[in-house]
This record gives sequence, C-alpha cells and structure tokens, in this order.
Amino acid sequence: MTQALAFPVPNALGNIDQYVQAVNRYPLLTEAQEQALAQRLKNDNDLDAARQLVLSHLRLVISIARNYLGYGLPHADLIQEGNIGLMKAVKRFDPARGVRLVSFAMHWIKAEIHEYIVRNWRLVKIATTKAQRKLFFNLRSMRGDAASLSPEDVRGIAGKLGVKPEEVVEMETRFAGGEIGIDRNPDDDDERAAPIDWLADESAEPVEVIAAAETARLHDQGLKGALAGLDERSRAIVQRRWLVEDNPATLHELAAEYGVSAERIRQIEAKAMQKMRLALSA
Repeated sequence: MTQALAFPVPNALGNIDQYVQAVNRYPLLTEAQEQALAQRLKNDNDLDAARQLVLSHLRLVISIARNYLGYGLPHADLIQEGNIGLMKAVKRFDPARGVRLVSFAMHWIKAEIHEYIVRNWRLVKIATTKAQRKLFFNLRSMRGDAASLSPEDVRGIAGKLGVKPEEVVEMETRFAGGEIGIDRNPDDDDERAAPIDWLADESAEPVEVIAAAETARLHDQGLKGALAGLDERSRAIVQRRWLVEDNPATLHELAAEYGVSAERIRQIEAKAMQKMRLALSA
C-alpha cells in the first residue's frame, strides 16, 4: 500500500487568506503517486486516498475561482462550490484513462461554479439555455477591450457560440448597462422633467397600502414561525447567511466559529432551508 503523504487537515481557519496559505502548503502529487492513490480509491474504496487526492488539488480550485470574482459573489463561496466539483471529479476519476486528475477535474470544478453563479447572479436570469449560458460566461473575454461591439463582432460571436445575434446584443447591453439616476439633478431648472416625474406611485393607493401591510405581517409571522422550528445552531446560521443586510457571513467564517468544516455548514444550511420551505408552504 502506498505510504500516506503529508496532508494534515488544519483546524478551522479564520479567513480566506489563511485558507489559501494552508492549501498552498499541501504537496503536489507526482503522476505515480496520483495513479497509486486513484487505484486505491477505485479498487478498495480507500477514503484516505480520496482525501489526499482532494487536498492536493485544492489550489487548483482557488485558481479557477479567482476567474469568477467579477460576478460580485463571495470568493469563499466560489471556492466552496468549486471544492464540491473537485470532490465529484475525484469520485469519478479513472486512472486507466491515462489523463492527469488536474485536467479531468477542471470541467467539474467550473461546472459547479457555473451552477452557483446561475443560481445567485441576477443577470443570468436570461441565460436559460446551454447556448445562452455559454454566451454569458464567454462574452466578456471574447469582446476584449472594445468599447462596443460592431455588427461584424456580434455576428462572429453569435456564430462561434451558436446563439442569435440579437441574444449577443441583449447580453452585451446588460453587461454594459450603467445606473441611471431617477431623481432631479440639483442643477436642473424647474421646467426640466426628471425620470421620477414619469413614475406613478401605485403603492400610495389606500387599498395597496393596506394589502402591503397585511402581506408583510403574514410574511413576518411565517418567517418567524419557520425560524422557530429550527435548532439554535441552524437558526443562527440561516440568520447570519441570509437575514442580515450588511456583511452576511461566509461558509468559512461560520465554519471557523463553530469548529466544523465549511461543507458541514453548507449541509446544515441546506437542511434548515428545506425545513423552512416546508413550514412556509404548510
């Protein structure tokens, strides 16, 4: 049996920088070591071999996750989702194919991160097909530094990605769209109309005000009831992950606080959210 390599599992880490430093201390595997560990996992279901394969490739996940920071999602969560993809890759890795794990795992890591972004980033709501998702994740790199896309650029990108030119234009518009102030500029004269002047405030209608207040009351009661059905730790995790306006806690921050792994926090969160959904739908 292949001798176990030096892969100590660190205690709970306080922040992402400490996590990266810890991961970078894990040794890289030679091809022979990787093959031996993969054989142990495949033939004997050796979980220690799986652990060594995963730990030795965590730095790959960090490297890939950095490429998706532009979507405004927490770096720690991107890494966590990528780690799930890595574990799936290790489970499915076949050493007989003659391919290194790093090449095989990249697809699984990116796929898991893509799914996380699609679930959480608001602009991706239009990316409902495989081709549109490909457009979403490739348009930025394909457009380069161009201030705007020419008709030839649009047709070229559409042809390469298998989407309609108008879909390229729509996605580009969403990426390039800036914020528009709707209030009146202090320097404008009284005769100049501001965007806010054209908006009707339907919520000011008495019936709408009463209905909104009742809806908010019922929603607040239902949410409190669903939270009350959770154990103390699960309730705290849900509140700090989803019910705070500023600086919601990351998986790794909560893992450090509770002295467990980030994956365990994710499992607790998922189970709690499922229980709350059932309570709210009852």
